[in-house]
Amino acid sequence: MFTGIVEILGVVSSLNPSDASGGTTLVISNAAPVLIDCHDGDSISVNGTCLTVTAFTDSTFTVGVAPETLRRTNLGSLAQGDSVNLERAVSSHTRMGGHFVQGHVDTVATIDAKTPDGEAVTFRLRPRDKEVMKYIVEKGFVALDGASLTITKVDDVEGWFEVMLIAYTQTRVVTAAKPVGGDVNVEVDMMGKYAAKSVEGYFEGGGVPEALQKLIEKIVEDKLAALQAK
Repeated sequence: MFTGIVEILGVVSSLNPSDASGGTTLVISNAAPVLIDCHDGDSISVNGTCLTVTAFTDSTFTVGVAPETLRRTNLGSLAQGDSVNLERAVSSHTRMGGHFVQGHVDTVATIDAKTPDGEAVTFRLRPRDKEVMKYIVEKGFVALDGASLTITKVDDVEGWFEVMLIAYTQTRVVTAAKPVGGDVNVEVDMMGKYAAKSVEGYFEGGGVPEALQKLIEKIVEDKLAALQAK
């Protein structure tokens, strides 16, 4: 479990296809601050992907990346010298500055646009898997390359959402330097997944609690009223 608050930027020092299964071994350098309390088998988030440390020194660590992970994330497109977001797993004394992030990437999104807004930059992102859009809500959380960010705008019809990176964040996450057309790992808020599954379960079970039914009716009424006002 992680918080989505990136600790440092590491550097990919080597990538080595590991075996016939199609996996890859990554060695990450410039990582001393996240290795001060490291042990073999610890979890470190690399661009939002929870990976297991198999070996480490004072400033480097090694992780194996399975074929499934390469298919579901942007780790397969990394090159030697690329920077990556790094965060250690939470501990009992960690401040929860972001939100609960599992390090299980749901999909990859393409950067459609980058729009300056004063010192901030707005990123428009289009997920490869459109199903995740049902968990994307305005002012909700999303983890992009492992960084916890607030969603500022959503278009379910067009299939995109936006986030804003302030000047401080731009210097501390890899996403800020990515160009239009670049790929970003996306993990939606797991609380949204649980809520959606609970609601779907009520409907599939044939019964909807009265309180939930009233809430749904209120939402529908508000939507109809908004449409009629246009």
